[in-house]
Amino acid sequence: MKHGFRVFDTHTHLGAARHSGRTQTVEELLRSMDAHGVDRSVVIPFPVVEDHRAQHDLIGEAVRVHSDRLIGCACIPPFLPESEFREELKRCVESWGFKALKLQPQYQALNPVSDRSDFLFAAAAGHKLPVIVHTGTGVPFSLPSLYILKARKFPELPVILGHGGGSVYMHECIVAAEVCANIYVEVSSLMPHHVMELAAHVPSSRLLAGSDLIESTAAEFDKVLMAPLAPEAKRDILWNTAERLFG
Repeated sequence: MKHGFRVFDTHTHLGAARHSGRTQTVEELLRSMDAHGVDRSVVIPFPVVEDHRAQHDLIGEAVRVHSDRLIGCACIPPFLPESEFREELKRCVESWGFKALKLQPQYQALNPVSDRSDFLFAAAAGHKLPVIVHTGTGVPFSLPSLYILKARKFPELPVILGHGGGSVYMHECIVAAEVCANIYVEVSSLMPHHVMELAAHVPSSRLLAGSDLIESTAAEFDKVLMAPLAPEAKRDILWNTAERLFG
């Protein structure tokens, strides 16, 4: 809890990243959470890893031990055979209790306009998992507007636009969320004035906060806490929306 608000970080990572060389341990994450008043976190593998199953097991074990603090999210290479993709997602849900699926089109160039990508969203919908999509860097497939089609095709599936379009494409997130009631926007990496503009168009019940990297935790949550928003809107962004989606 921070300044009287419960805090749900909807975008963190554990494990080792091949693309950046970065590593993140559960001990480091928990220390950061404690230092910044974060009550719970959604934990995602980095998008490029040596062994996605091993990374899921690492996160699954962390969630098992710290079930009151951590929520697991799968990130599966989308160009695996579809049966293998579905089996790994099923394993993450049934063995480890994961609550979300991540798509990172900056490194996983799956075309969301093509029907060929339906399997990923259908698999998530089958397990009642929100899909968290990286938006911003990685154009074209990271453009927020492209996910309108999938949100319409799977209207019961929550589609979370991670990083709110990365500032440059923030207005696309507004359009996408106004068009589709099942599109949510996670605001990590946005400037404070972007958060205010989003909140003027998108209900706070469909906005979420996240840190992405532990070095950004203070800045990411302070920009919401310090914003001239109603206390109930802050509660939605910092806790209520995530609690409804991830439980």
